[in-house]
Amino acid sequence: MALVNIDSVLSNLLQKLEKLHPPQSIELLSYKRNRSIAVLLLDDGKILVRERGYRDAEQVVEKSLLPRHLRLLIKYEFPRSRKVRIYQVDNPLELEKVLKKL
Repeated sequence: MALVNIDSVLSNLLQKLEKLHPPQSIELLSYKRNRSIAVLLLDDGKILVRERGYRDAEQVVEKSLLPRHLRLLIKYEFPRSRKVRIYQVDNPLELEKVLKKL
């Protein structure tokens, strides 16, 4: 898990997504780990974006619309953050476990 500057998190996430295969995913967490955005690859080439924090929602997004959608979600979920935790998840069940909050 790495702390990444909020200005470069979108480009890092998109680069990491190119290297992944379904059902792998990437999760963005706030520093305190109380808000998150998970990006899951689906078999049909679409992407499931799951947000937990200020609102709990899931959306299926086309790959071409993903950068704009993520830019809006990052501003909404991490409004005052300067650093965001980013890590790769190999099993979607790992996203459901409760993380220790700081």
